[in-house]
Amino acid sequence: MLVPILLAILGVALGGTSGYYYRKKQVEERNKDLVVKSEQILADAKNKSKELIFDARNEAMKLQDEVKKEEQRTHAKLDEIEERLLKKEQVLDHKHDDVEKLRLDLDSKVTSVKQLRDDVEGIYKLQSQQLEKVAGMSMEEAKVVLMKKVEEEAKEDIVIQIRKAEKDLQDKADERAKWIIADAISRCAAETTVESTATIVNLPNDEMKGRIIGREGRNINTFEQITGVDVIIDDTPGSIIISGFDLVRRYIAKISLERLIEDGRIHPARIEETVEKVKEEVNVLIKELGEKAVLETGVTGLHPNLTKILGRLKFRVTHGQNALRHSMEVSLIAAALAAELGADEGICRKAGLLHDIGKAVDHEVPGHHAKIGADIARKFGLPQEVVHAIEAHHGHPAPESIEAQIVQVANIISNARPGASKENLDTYIRRLMEFENMCNSFEGVKKSYVIQAGTEVRIFIDPDKIDDLEAVKLAHNVVRKIEHDLQHPGPVKVHVIRETRVEEFAK
Repeated sequence: MLVPILLAILGVALGGTSGYYYRKKQVEERNKDLVVKSEQILADAKNKSKELIFDARNEAMKLQDEVKKEEQRTHAKLDEIEERLLKKEQVLDHKHDDVEKLRLDLDSKVTSVKQLRDDVEGIYKLQSQQLEKVAGMSMEEAKVVLMKKVEEEAKEDIVIQIRKAEKDLQDKADERAKWIIADAISRCAAETTVESTATIVNLPNDEMKGRIIGREGRNINTFEQITGVDVIIDDTPGSIIISGFDLVRRYIAKISLERLIEDGRIHPARIEETVEKVKEEVNVLIKELGEKAVLETGVTGLHPNLTKILGRLKFRVTHGQNALRHSMEVSLIAAALAAELGADEGICRKAGLLHDIGKAVDHEVPGHHAKIGADIARKFGLPQEVVHAIEAHHGHPAPESIEAQIVQVANIISNARPGASKENLDTYIRRLMEFENMCNSFEGVKKSYVIQAGTEVRIFIDPDKIDDLEAVKLAHNVVRKIEHDLQHPGPVKVHVIRETRVEEFAK
């Protein structure tokens, strides 16, 4: 039983040993194959690296050859440029020499010309002296005689040229001057600056000024910010000034401040509450004023917002008149004229009432009030005839319909009548008489008449003493005298009339 076991163990041992050596042999053969393969790969890599190095060297040689060729081309171009520059320098040198020769020639010619000029002047002086001896008069006396003779011969031509030049200048100047003057006068007339931009509020005592200012200026700053006006507090006792271009804002500020003074409670919250309440009341008042004006003038078909804008004219002054009253007066005058002349009374009435509507917003919208008013009327869908009459009521553009001319005339009548400019009748008559006396003071004037409320003067002259050319001179002298010595509200048209009448009787 033991022997088989031993044999089995021996067999197992022999089998394991033989298996071990067999496995070892296989591993060694595999390692030999790996070594051979790695050596082969290494040899291939060395061969490839040699080829790459060879190719790189060839490529480097090619690049070097190209760089040398490019360098040679560059040198050739530089040589060519240098050669061209040398040639240009030579050409410039030649030109410089030519210019220098030309300059020397010119200097010599200038010298000779100066010499000739001196010789000519000497000859001219000698001739002048000889002519003066022969003529028996000096050069200045000869000039006066010659000018007088030329003036007499060319008098008619001179008059024609002067009139033509005046007409051309007048046409160009009128178009620009009317708008500039009208806009400047309507916006910032010097005589009415204080009246049109400031309002005085009376105070019960000077202690009220401190309460209006408030602690650290809080009250006055709040008031100015809410109302949009400037409050001027100076040393004037018992009053303060509210300043601003918008008359509606000034009116709101005035009423609000008077109510705050009467109430006695002045602080930011109370100021804001009072101003808002007054604004609402003023808006209602403006609407009522516009509706009243429309009702009194008999105008119909106006938009409510347009009526409200019309009511703002109550707070605007034009030529010393309240703008709303002036507009109503123009409407009524235009309607009366239209009825007499057979024009459209409704268009004249409506255009007359709205002709100054632009003045309600001309401090907010740039431009002349006639153009602004036409734009407003066009925006609210009024007829073109009314829009044109509003735009043309100052003559630019020229009126194209009888209704527009009637509105223009009605506006002039309202502005030019005695009393329209805060002027009593005696002062008005005295100013016109001074105007006429000034015109009569010129030599050769028979009689002068000032018409159109001082905007036009007609001067009748003696035809035996003054000819056509001197009549033109007289007109210029009168214009200059008016501009320097008289105060006039606007442009003054001067007519100089020269008339010759011959009477004979047949027997």
